[in-house]
Amino acid sequence: MHESIPLTTQTHESKEDPWTDRLPREIEHYLNTDPAYGLSTTEVNERLAAFGKNELQEKKRNKLKHFLSFFTGAIAYLMEISIILTAVTSDWVDFGIILGMLFINALIGYSEEAKAESAIDALKNTLALQTRGWRDGQLREIPASELVIGDIIVIRLGDIVPADVKLLGIGATGEEVEGDLQIDQSSLTGESLPVRKRKDDLVYSSSIVKQGQQLGIVCRTGSDTFIGKAANLISISTDAGHFQKVVNYIGNFLIALSVFLVIIIFVYDLVETKIRTGVVTLGDLLETLKEMVLLTIAAIPVGLPTVMSVTMALGAKQLAKKQVIVKRLTAVEELASVSILCSDKTGTLTLNELTFDEPFLSSGYSKEDLLLYAYLSSEPATHDPIEFAVRNAAQQQHPFITSDSHQVMGYKVISFKPFDPVEKMSRAKILNKNDQTFFKVAKGAPQVIIDLMKDQHHLKAEQVVTDFANRGLRALGVARTVPKSILDESDTDEWELVGIFSLIDPPRHDSATTIQECHEYGLSVKMLTGDQTIIAKEVANRLYLGDDILDANVLVDPSKSETEVAEKCLEVDGFARVIPEHKYRVVELLQSKGYFVAMTGDGVNDAPALKKANVGIAVHGSTDAARTAADIVLLAPGLSAIIDGIKTSRAIFQRLQSYALYRIASTIHFLLFFFVITLAEDWKMPPIFLILISVLNDAATMIMAVDNVTISKEPNVWRLRRLLLLATVLAAFLSLFSFAHFYIFRDVLLVTPGQLSTVMYLHISCAPHFIIFSTRTESFCWESLPSWPFTLVVLGTQVIALILSVYGVVGDANVEGIGWITAIVIVAIALVTFLLVDLVKMLVLYLWNKKNPYHSPIVKRKPTIQLPTLRSPHSPSRAHKFQQDHHLQWETRAY
Repeated sequence: MHESIPLTTQTHESKEDPWTDRLPREIEHYLNTDPAYGLSTTEVNERLAAFGKNELQEKKRNKLKHFLSFFTGAIAYLMEISIILTAVTSDWVDFGIILGMLFINALIGYSEEAKAESAIDALKNTLALQTRGWRDGQLREIPASELVIGDIIVIRLGDIVPADVKLLGIGATGEEVEGDLQIDQSSLTGESLPVRKRKDDLVYSSSIVKQGQQLGIVCRTGSDTFIGKAANLISISTDAGHFQKVVNYIGNFLIALSVFLVIIIFVYDLVETKIRTGVVTLGDLLETLKEMVLLTIAAIPVGLPTVMSVTMALGAKQLAKKQVIVKRLTAVEELASVSILCSDKTGTLTLNELTFDEPFLSSGYSKEDLLLYAYLSSEPATHDPIEFAVRNAAQQQHPFITSDSHQVMGYKVISFKPFDPVEKMSRAKILNKNDQTFFKVAKGAPQVIIDLMKDQHHLKAEQVVTDFANRGLRALGVARTVPKSILDESDTDEWELVGIFSLIDPPRHDSATTIQECHEYGLSVKMLTGDQTIIAKEVANRLYLGDDILDANVLVDPSKSETEVAEKCLEVDGFARVIPEHKYRVVELLQSKGYFVAMTGDGVNDAPALKKANVGIAVHGSTDAARTAADIVLLAPGLSAIIDGIKTSRAIFQRLQSYALYRIASTIHFLLFFFVITLAEDWKMPPIFLILISVLNDAATMIMAVDNVTISKEPNVWRLRRLLLLATVLAAFLSLFSFAHFYIFRDVLLVTPGQLSTVMYLHISCAPHFIIFSTRTESFCWESLPSWPFTLVVLGTQVIALILSVYGVVGDANVEGIGWITAIVIVAIALVTFLLVDLVKMLVLYLWNKKNPYHSPIVKRKPTIQLPTLRSPHSPSRAHKFQQDHHLQWETRAY
């Protein structure tokens, strides 16, 4: 029975070119150690000095520097400058408010990310601590960290291999060994079954010995090992998060606009003071500076990072209740933009357990018969995965087999011959206690079992064997002889074929459903595995994923351009014969085409790609390396929790986008009004009102984290140009009402200056704040009603503003109350303004979408060809069809 070993050898049936892990020539002279003596202490010390210890280099993140990193960025810098200026001008109220918001944002971000330790530390922890080996002619315990190239060590059942080792084919004391090692390297390579390793094969660090015992010579240690290369890939995956880029983009735009206009007003005030008094004193400078700081604070989005951090933190808390742990806070938002989900097969889409598949049965035999005879011909003491799978299936599904004692009710094993590599089968002689007859059973390679029938023709069985082979399934045949009396001493046996069964690492029960749901939510799913292509196709078909599977060697084919390989990655449904570098490469190529990529996995081999992906997702039962490299960790088995994550992240995205639109529009409106009114009328709002606008309105928007939203059926992206255009139009429209209020109340209704200040405060507090009910949805405001806590808090802050305006009790002698009638009229006008703003919003969106009909939420591109021309005479892969359905064949363009 052949095993799939894509890293070292290949079965003779496969036509794929093997990838071979070769040792560098420069270390060959270090591998001449005498297996019976080992290295001397002197040689060990010399090689430790030359190659270093057998451990992965640590690159620990400084906790203080990590915390201070949350005080960087355009908005943070401006807040810090504002803190200094408020201290200079003795404005301690605003000093405390801004300082508090700055620290709240930093503490939220740091506390959420503090759990994420270096993935390299987890990789280091997977190394074995002790091993037995030869040194100075003695077999002794050696710390794994002190192993060097050329060390002779013993590898035996249950060991975690401490370094990359080349097998010598002999036992611990130099004796010949029979049989091969069975090595579980699924967490390294993604292969679903333990692989056979024989003399001169390489066994990788951190893989597990499932069967056998041999001496090996250490050939690679530390960061040079197979697992060490994965650690190096993790260390270079340091791309800045997309969400941070978006926040900086919005922040930079608003800050540049705010600072530019405020500086003009600042210079204008100083010039006016100079003209009026003839001199500008230090007191005049500080007073003007204080006014400008207040104006800037009221205008710039100092609460933007805090509101967004709180919204994402609450989203992370919601996901935690569904057993989805968010380790990097911004991953909550970035998951909403993911359009391609790359999933590791072994242990993620499948159970990582070899199980009994649906069998072929000969006439007159049942599935229970097949399980019974396969069980009776299985070796009870071996850890061979195939024998274990047979025993496990029989114990679970046959009524007479209830324990692992290898005793079956009514039957007794008289003699047993284990699997023979020459005969390619195992045999047993069985006594039927019920009728005192005996018979023989055999289990092994299907063709060998069929040949036992001699002259009998089993064309259907042979066709089944061929079909299993074409599908990459590991098949076994089971036969039994016609029962004989215990007194019958003849040597002739009449064999009958019981059936043929296959073994496979089956899909999880929810994998196919999850993939279908991902498709419904606009996600293309691609499978990655270290298994052979035919095995990958079989699993992909069972998952209804599609069968266009690409050999991973194409990813590094020097004859193909980067563009060709990337386009091929988009078209296929999965990748086979994948190693860590290939997974990393797949993610990198898809990202280069403008896609947001999520990667799921559970093993060490997945860690580099998890780190590289926009969102790395470690599934239930993951290794430490996978969990620490990932942004999100699933605590429940399977992938169904990913759908919960997608829904929650898209809800969070809608809230963040709503707040961003509201905050940009209100900021532009505020700046536009005060810039024009200051230059045109030399009018200034009392500082206390500027503080109230900043505090009440920003505090109220915190509640957006619990607002009702409509979850998108397609990936979300930040359409920043549309966002800024829409915000600017809404701000300009609001400004018209602000100017109307100012001039009507001052020149028509002839209110006093103190009342005018109150009127404008109440209007600027209410009108821009009410538009949050419009910006929270891309449809008409009444089609998506807000949550009652959100409505209560937003209206509550304006009730406070209303009461303060009615009585004018704000601690400023220059402020006068305006009475209930005037105040209620202003609030009513603000509500009407909000409804008109909603109509303007819908008009702008209609015109934008009409001009940009192909603006995709997945990749910002326009079609270069009509969809019908995408058809080909060949049936498209599911991934290719998905691209056609979702208009993904587009040319990249900037925001």
